[in-house]
Amino acid sequence: MRKRSLTIAGHHTSIALEPEFWDGLEAMAARRGLRLVHLIEEIDRTRDGPNLSSALRVAVLRDAQGSEPQI
Repeated sequence: MRKRSLTIAGHHTSIALEPEFWDGLEAMAARRGLRLVHLIEEIDRTRDGPNLSSALRVAVLRDAQGSEPQI
């Protein structure tokens, strides 16, 4: 697990994900021309459940499968 501290929507938070998921998020952000924190903010705004880490993992999985990541 790799933990990162970010400010999302004005709130300081720490997110712990496996390195592969961080790599996937960085690739998604680069393809969209976004900074990583802005991609995470989009995912955070549109997620259904209470768990941001899970929403980030699902977004990376959907992206890898070629599905729309629902952001």
